[in-house]
Amino acid sequence: MSPPIKATPPGFSALEFRTALGMFATGVTIVTARAADGQVIGLTANSFNSVSLAPPLVLWSLAQAAASLAVFRAGSHYAINVLAREQKALAERFASRGNDRWSGVSFIEGNGGAPLLEGAAATFECFNRSRYEEGDHVIFVGEVERCSWRAGASPLLFHGGRYYTEHPL
Repeated sequence: MSPPIKATPPGFSALEFRTALGMFATGVTIVTARAADGQVIGLTANSFNSVSLAPPLVLWSLAQAAASLAVFRAGSHYAINVLAREQKALAERFASRGNDRWSGVSFIEGNGGAPLLEGAAATFECFNRSRYEEGDHVIFVGEVERCSWRAGASPLLFHGGRYYTEHPL
C-alpha cells in the first residue's frame, strides 16, 4: 500500500486546534528589526525554536497578514529577545495593535540595527537566512551571529493563554 499523497482533512475546529496548541508551554520573545527607513519594529512571538547548533540556526514564524511582514522579508537582520519574567507588560504591549510599542522602551542597537531590549533574559542577533511560506504563516530561519544571556534571569512563559514563570520541580 502506497502512502497517501495529501493529509486527511482535520476533524476539529480552529478553536480546538488553538486550545490543544496552548497546552504546549513556550517562552515569550519579542522579535525586532529596523526597517529600511530607519523605523524600529517589534512584535511578541512564542513561535521561536532552535534548529541547529552547527551552524547556529533558530526559527520563528509570522502571520502572512502581519503588517510588519514586508520589513522582516526584506531586512538582512533581526533580533530575537527572550523575555524575562518581569517583562510581562512588554510582551502584552508588543502583542497589541494601535499603540506606540516603543515609547519608553530601552534598547541598544544590534547587528543590522535590530533593537536588543534592555532586561531580556537572552538575545539572538540573526542574519535573515531563509523564509518558507506554509499555511497562513511565513517561517523565518535566522543564522545567529551573536547571542547573549543574563545569568540568573527567569524566563517569561506562556501556557493556555496565560503568562507564567518557572518553578523548579
